[in-house]
Amino acid sequence: MRNGQHLENNLKLIRKLSDFPNALRGGALAIGNFDGVHRGHAKLVRELKHLAEKLNSAAVIFTFEPHPVRILRPEQAPPPLTWTNRKADLLAELGIDAVVAYPTDVNLLGLSYQDFFQQIVLDAIGARAMIEGPNFFFGHNRQGTVAKLAELCRSANVQLKIVDPVSESSNLISSSRIRELIRTGEVARARDMLTKPYRIRGMVTHGSARGSNIGFPTANLDAIDTLLPAIGVYAGRAFVNGRSYWAAIHIGPNPTFGENVVKVEVHILDFENSIYGQPIEVDFIEKVRDIRQFQSTPELIQQLTNDVQQTRHIARLATQ
Repeated sequence: MRNGQHLENNLKLIRKLSDFPNALRGGALAIGNFDGVHRGHAKLVRELKHLAEKLNSAAVIFTFEPHPVRILRPEQAPPPLTWTNRKADLLAELGIDAVVAYPTDVNLLGLSYQDFFQQIVLDAIGARAMIEGPNFFFGHNRQGTVAKLAELCRSANVQLKIVDPVSESSNLISSSRIRELIRTGEVARARDMLTKPYRIRGMVTHGSARGSNIGFPTANLDAIDTLLPAIGVYAGRAFVNGRSYWAAIHIGPNPTFGENVVKVEVHILDFENSIYGQPIEVDFIEKVRDIRQFQSTPELIQQLTNDVQQTRHIARLATQ
């Protein structure tokens, strides 16, 4: 496949519909953003796989890159929870065969819901079954509703199943809800709703080297393209060159040294290699504390020591 990418579990990531393989046609299809890939998405995927197995064909996800709101109302666009390859990997772990990450543009968003169904669902993908949630909308100005989708599917002899959303403590699990939890630093609660811990990625850049001078070297992350958790100190995992390490993560300014710029500093436990200029990924497991100003460097060092101890404690609990 010319422009497809093979990811985890042999999943195919397809960015051009002209590259959609004939071998995947005639399968089961779900359309949506799938941002974060949470437990509600996982339920939908289970139903999608079941339909695909009955058809003896592929389970296919059609998603948008970028989110349509970034084209239509960029000032209202929510920060993403995942980048495309991460989303595809998470969906691959759930058993999806292919993800179409369609380059969203005004032409796509201008299609009527009838034309979207004909050109995307039938002509390009050749779906014989579809799975969606009850709040699914498609086509220009979101005029395509679940009821209208049902009419189109009946006319085209396409099976359709509507899957109810998943709730937790009377709250619907949704990307919007998870985004709010991450904004407020509740990464453990967000993790319970996601299929995997919340993750960011960035490039390691040079910092002030102040951490190294006091015995706590950090990797300073820049070019982060997903939502940043609230200011605070977190326990998590850093992924470097294909290996993972526990890490204490500081997000925010350094008021002890009079710095007001928000930075992401990752102290990777039991790791001494230089990784300047390299990309790394970081999972957030649990918030350890808020940040605050310390009266002296020894007081700061004692708190950093406590942070590392707390991170190791969380690591032990996570591996039991």
